[in-house]
Amino acid sequence: MDNRSEKTEKGKKKSSSGVNVRWILTISAVSFVLSVTMSYLSEQALNNVGNLIAFFILFLFVFIGILFDVIGVAATAATEKRFHSMAARKVKGAKQSIWIIRNAEKVGSFCNDVVGDISGIISGATSAIIIARLTQGGGIASVLMSLGITGCVASLTIGGKAIGKTFGISHSEDIIAVVGRLMALFSK
Repeated sequence: MDNRSEKTEKGKKKSSSGVNVRWILTISAVSFVLSVTMSYLSEQALNNVGNLIAFFILFLFVFIGILFDVIGVAATAATEKRFHSMAARKVKGAKQSIWIIRNAEKVGSFCNDVVGDISGIISGATSAIIIARLTQGGGIASVLMSLGITGCVASLTIGGKAIGKTFGISHSEDIIAVVGRLMALFSK
């Protein structure tokens, strides 16, 4: 009998290397649905707005990517100790915060890889649409505008994520407390 996968205590299939196959399939399906949904909504919104709102949508996607990157880093850096005390005092969001920390690998994967990467892809596509609108005439000015917009978006994303990672690590428990409270608020 082939022993390449085994059942864990909770019945989740893992390969012999410890990879949770169900998690990979689930996160891949969620990624597909989120990507298609965000792309469609972005495209529809961009078709019906002017350039100023299009830039706002672009920066919104960049911000979402940075925000979820901060949450993912905070989830992996935070410890449970503070939240056990809060849970004992029945503070809203404490149980959710503990869940986030105990599932830091999955939360980090979802926040950093799924939402963060999809936001990066959508912001790139949004940039391309804006560039196509603004550079219809061609020429050197169009090339320079295209390079400028692409460079700004890349530097904002990378710089924002670099700052966000430092912030996420140094304020991890405060960030997870806020996310835990939001989860508690929306779970009812």
